[in-house]
Amino acid sequence: MNVVLFGATGMIGSRLLKELISRGHKVTAVVRDPSRGPSDPAVTTVTGDVLNPAAVAEVVKGADAVISSYAPPPQSPETIVDATKSLIAGLNQAGVKRFLEVGGAGSLLVAPGLRLEDAPNFPAEYKAIAFAHTAALEVLRTADLDWTYLSPAAVIAPGERIGKFRLGKDDFLTDEKGNSQISAEDYAIALVDELENPKHIRQRFSIAY
Repeated sequence: MNVVLFGATGMIGSRLLKELISRGHKVTAVVRDPSRGPSDPAVTTVTGDVLNPAAVAEVVKGADAVISSYAPPPQSPETIVDATKSLIAGLNQAGVKRFLEVGGAGSLLVAPGLRLEDAPNFPAEYKAIAFAHTAALEVLRTADLDWTYLSPAAVIAPGERIGKFRLGKDDFLTDEKGNSQISAEDYAIALVDELENPKHIRQRFSIAY
């Protein structure tokens, strides 16, 4: 499959790239700094502007699917909303229908009608990025694309590729001790599984151990 990956050098994006390569996909890695691009015969590294719909359309034209692992600047988390709008517009211009986005956990439900980001114990320092991801999901829900949004556990970090995890829909997943964790490596497995065998078209789903 020919896949365009935005944010290919980030913490999650680099794991997605490795997973895609290991499964034989051809990847166009869209990066801001080409010197950081991977050197692999299955990967074509290009520079691109995720905030420019015309630039997005040019890069994704002819792709089977597009994955966004774009991470906004820490000082401007709302940029994730602008990026999502730009990606939707660019894919529509290019005639590409399949789109998968690396999402956030804040919009997951900890109780009926109560999002994680609105819970009393949610850390204040993460509210801005959580709210921005939630707004991006709402934009995506209006898109005329075959989109999928994967919300990680509360904690996602580099770790082991175990291959065993749980999937959910809109509810916040925790283990028997109340912890909510996933490695970026296992997150990548779940997203590429969805790419290859779609089960959540125009849906959000979630992952945790």
